This record gives sequence, structure tokens and C-alpha cells, in this order.
Amino acid sequence: MLGRVLTCAVNGLEGALVEVEVDISFQLPAFTIVGLPDTAVQEARERVRAAIKNSGLSFSQKRITVNLAPADLRKEGPAYDLPIAVAILAAEEEISVAERAYIYLGELGLDGSVRHTQGILPMVAKAHEEGIPAVFVPAADAQEAALVEGIRVYPVEHLAQLVAHIRGSRMIEPYVAPPIDLLEDTGKYAVDFADVRGQEHVKRALEVSASGGHNLLMSGPPGAGKTLMARAASSILPPMGSIEALEVTKIYSVSGQLPSSGGNPLIRQRPFRSPHHTTSHAGLVGGGRWPRPGEISLAHRGVLFLDELPEFGQNVLEVLRQPLEDKFVTISRAQGSVTFPANFMLIAAMNPCPCGYYSDPVRECVCTPSTISRYQKRISGPLLDRIDIQIEAPRVDYDKLAGKSQNEKSAEIRARVIAARTVQTERFRGTAIIVNADMGPGDIRKYCELEPAAQTLLKAAAQQLQLSARAYHRTLKLARTIADMAGSTSIGPAHLAEAIQYRPRIQN
Repeated sequence: MLGRVLTCAVNGLEGALVEVEVDISFQLPAFTIVGLPDTAVQEARERVRAAIKNSGLSFSQKRITVNLAPADLRKEGPAYDLPIAVAILAAEEEISVAERAYIYLGELGLDGSVRHTQGILPMVAKAHEEGIPAVFVPAADAQEAALVEGIRVYPVEHLAQLVAHIRGSRMIEPYVAPPIDLLEDTGKYAVDFADVRGQEHVKRALEVSASGGHNLLMSGPPGAGKTLMARAASSILPPMGSIEALEVTKIYSVSGQLPSSGGNPLIRQRPFRSPHHTTSHAGLVGGGRWPRPGEISLAHRGVLFLDELPEFGQNVLEVLRQPLEDKFVTISRAQGSVTFPANFMLIAAMNPCPCGYYSDPVRECVCTPSTISRYQKRISGPLLDRIDIQIEAPRVDYDKLAGKSQNEKSAEIRARVIAARTVQTERFRGTAIIVNADMGPGDIRKYCELEPAAQTLLKAAAQQLQLSARAYHRTLKLARTIADMAGSTSIGPAHLAEAIQYRPRIQN
């Protein structure tokens, strides 16, 4: 007796169809799972056995062999519980199922209940791509599965309920998703720029950074507001489009960080990730025996904030160099390679020295020159070269802190950022580029047209500042963003001068 059903695996961020084959033979009782299963899949034997019995169904006392094909694809997690149970019941002729008409996904409780499972979105997306018309998913994940349009989603709460549906005695109604406004601004941010006193030049730099997706580093004494302004940066970013929102939601689905119940699972606000400086290499870029997305992928299409930048391990910081250029990270293991997206905007903050008061006009620095030099050299030149905007955030005067004047709100700044991004959207229509920071050398030659006076200024700056080829290109991209904010089709000397003044201020 043989039973077959389809389910799905997650490889990186993409789904892969898996065929569950069950053979039941008249031999000594045994229950074996083959096909490169991990420990969680092996443990499905006990969950499936108990769930079938506690659902009022009979469990075979024969030899049961479960094969998860293709056998060379790793299988991990408890999402195979439900398809294994259905395939066993089909092999026992308790139910009759069409082999390629449905996908079954879900973890089983010992009582037969179907529980939340990670990675539902990419698996359902793969089913739709392969032309599967319908999926059975845990009821808790139905709203997430319904984000994939054009496929019927059946929410399952219990194994007995699914068996009744297959037998035709009690049908499960397909899930109907409530309407979703993908561009709706949820409007709740932890910090608004209206709360930030002083630091007008840093606010300007953050607006430029948000307008073009540029990386930024703030340096200043403790208490100058660096962390506050970094947290406010997410409040001036434009809302994500539908494609971006689904990309980010897929990453959080695989990572198991979507809300398990209540609310809309679609992530509409741009992510803001702020890992602690003790974060490991794998925690930042992703990894593990079976690779999972790290903080840089969880910050995809949003902000990665690294506070106290020199306190991060040097090997941890250096792994950022490739993702900052390529916008993705590839993790290789003996079992194969996995690629995760990592197109984020880096915002970092640091003190100028270990005590924090180097060059502070009020409080004296107690660090020696050699200590200051060693501290600043914890951040390598190649990494600094990839940070477009480097700016000082000095101490805020009492008069500004106690002032009653109304500061500009984030909503007003966000409107200007959206206007600048709209210009870039029109410019890069039909390409994979979204913001100016994504441009390559060929795009820079095409879109970064300099006025004659700006060309003269750039030549002088490149010689005096000894700009590398990378710094040269990044300066042009930054100037292009500043020109977009000013509504200029070409890059003038004023736009270029502002971009140049954001180049490195930290000596290495």
C-alpha cells in the first residue's frame, strides 16, 4: 500500500516541492523516515502516531516507511507532520487524495491540533509558482498564506477536521483575506524628529541619507543625541511598495519573527534593526548549520543601526564590506550555499575616543593620542570607504535643549524624502535599481552629469582628499541625491560641495 502527497521545504528564502511517499508493508511494526530529515523531522514519528490516535483514527501496526523526495534536499522543522499523517492515512486507504492537487503544511500537536509553522509564505509562493491550486495550512497561518494571490488557502485547526473535509462529510471553507492597503502608513514610530533638539546639520545629513539610501556614520560625545536621531531615521523613510513588503515579510516568515496571532502579518513599515555590539558573526550576517538570515537580512529594505561601532568585533565588522557593495550575502556550508538579500541602509554611531570627549569644547579628554588612534583604527579604512556620509554630532547647548521653538516633524521631512525618491523611481524605471545608492559605475556615468564648474571642483577634491575609485563613485552618487532633493537635473558645484564635505572625518 502506497500513499503520496505534496508538501514544501524552505531552502534559504525559497520554497522547494517535496513529495511525501509512504509505504506500509506486512512486516514487524516499525516507523522509519528517510530523505535527509533533521532531528525535528525524525521526531515527527511520535507526534504523527499520537495525533492520528487522538483524532479518533486507527494507526497501523505494520512497517511504515516514509520517504521525503528529493532525497538530497535537506528537510528540517515540524512542517512535515501534517503531510506525513495524510500520506499514512492515504496508504491505509482511510482517505483518498489527489497526489498533485494540494500542498499540506503544518506541525501536529499530540492531540491532533495543527500548529503555527515558520516559512509559510515562501512555501505557499512556491506552490503557486508550480501551479498547485490549493494549500492546507494551520489556521494560525492562513492570513500569511493568503498574501500569495491566486491560490486557495484552507485553514486547518485539527487533523480530524482535515480528514472530514477530504471524506466530504464536513467541508473547510477557503480563507478569505481582508483587504490590505499595502501603502498604508501605520504611523507609529518610537521617535519623531520633532523630539530632537539642535543638531540641524545631522538632521540634514540623515535626510540626504534617507533620500538616496546612503550609509551614514555619526561621531560625537556621549549624550549628543546620536542614538535618538538614528532611531528617528526610520520615521522619515518612505513606505514600502508591495514587492518590497512581500520580500521583507518572506525573510521574517523564514526567521519565525512574524506575529503568530492577531494583526496583519504583512510588514509594511521598513525594518529597523539595532543589534548589540556583542553580536556574533553568524548573528549579524546569518549562519548556523542550516543557515538562517542574520541582522543584515532582517534589515533588508530598512535600517541597520550599529551603536558604539568600534566596540563590535573587528571580524564582525569586516564581513559587512561585501554586503554593503553587493546588497546580498552568500553563506556556504558543506551541504551547499544559500543567498540572502541584504539591501539595507547602514547608520552607525561612535564616540571619538574611549572616554568620549576628544575635541569636546566643555569636558576635557583623558585619553592619550595613541589610545585615541588605536580606538579609531578599530574601524578599517575599507569599511569607512563604504560609508558615504560621515558627520560629527557635537554637544547640544542648554539654550537649544530648553528652547520652546517647534522643530520640524518627521512627516514633513518624509514628504521631501518621498519626493526625492519619486524622481529616482522615474529615472530608474525598467531597471533593478531603486535608489541612487544602488547605482553601479555604468549607471553613474549615465545619470551623474556634472556641470563644468562641478567637474573642476571634483578634480581638485579627488587630488586633495586622495579619493579612491570607490570614494569617487560614492561621492557622485551622493551628489546626485542632493541634486534630486534640490530638483536639479544636473549636478552643480553646490551639490557636489555638500557631498564632499560628508567624506571621512576620522583619521586612520
